[in-house]
Amino acid sequence: MAENVGKGRMSQKVQHNAGKATEVASPGESQGAPVEQGQVLFPPSFSVSEIKNKQRRHFMFLRWKQQQRKEKLAIKKKRKKEREALGDKAPPKPVPKTIENQRVYDETTVDPNDEEVALDEATDEFAPYFNRQTVPKILITTSDRPRGRTVRFCEQLSSCIPNSHVYYRRGLALKRIIPQCMSRDFTDLIVINEDRKTPNGLVLSHLPDGPTAHFRMSSVRLRKEIKRKGKAPSEHQPEVILNNFTTRLGHSIGRMFASLFPHDPQFVGRQVATFHNQRDYIFFRFHRYIFKNEKKVAIQELGPRFTLKLRSLQKGTFDSKFGEYEWIHKRREMDTSRRKFHL
Repeated sequence: MAENVGKGRMSQKVQHNAGKATEVASPGESQGAPVEQGQVLFPPSFSVSEIKNKQRRHFMFLRWKQQQRKEKLAIKKKRKKEREALGDKAPPKPVPKTIENQRVYDETTVDPNDEEVALDEATDEFAPYFNRQTVPKILITTSDRPRGRTVRFCEQLSSCIPNSHVYYRRGLALKRIIPQCMSRDFTDLIVINEDRKTPNGLVLSHLPDGPTAHFRMSSVRLRKEIKRKGKAPSEHQPEVILNNFTTRLGHSIGRMFASLFPHDPQFVGRQVATFHNQRDYIFFRFHRYIFKNEKKVAIQELGPRFTLKLRSLQKGTFDSKFGEYEWIHKRREMDTSRRKFHL
């Protein structure tokens, strides 16, 4: 009889403690919020790091994250109902904080109506191209003894840029290649460098007076490596989109990319080459757009795709020893803030 009474008291105590556990509020929950029956919540002073057992700690952390998501979703639904109830009187939605809109202001940001900028553009190295005095003609070459992946990348890049020609390096120095390019009326020289059989660098030199830009290349994808790709590009001249080049340095880089393509795109081909700058990374994409009906348009990526990061900008043509540099990326001095960008 005594044993039965003891067991009954033990079961009542366990039930009483379980009921208390369901009523304790979590640290992130506001007071007065409804508590679901049977839901185990965390005490205000709870810390996952205090749990010594690794598996139990991981399990409790996942449960805490799940609870946080539920609370966030409930607040979002509540705000949505309030906005629907207020209608036109609803306050504007708050703009989320991102690294882009919190960017540190750069004094060299280009104003389209600035007369000084317009004068510089009328007299810089790219003025003959924008005045339609020259026709772009591009030479694409590689480092010495390129591997198959780099060769295929050069061929596919050549199909994106009209009037471009691929030549093998054959051990020639760039100082000897540049005079030969000038004598054959080439306006730009592109050199693709590689490391461990993968393209990792790009040198772009505008002829005959420069400038020369050196980029680090990453995230290279050939056409066969792109999912849901379209058919091979046609020979039509593509449109060019230059996005988010806002500073004087970024403006020069954008004009350098623009001078690679002819002036008058052939809209029949529906092909677009995009250079998108985001946080000083330049993303290249090549698309074809398709009209489904009068309102809907779809795009197909044709490839290749790659990402560029500017390392240096040099005046004149390529000269690694005696060249004068306009800008050099120095990580320890320039990358002091995540919200400071140069392009």
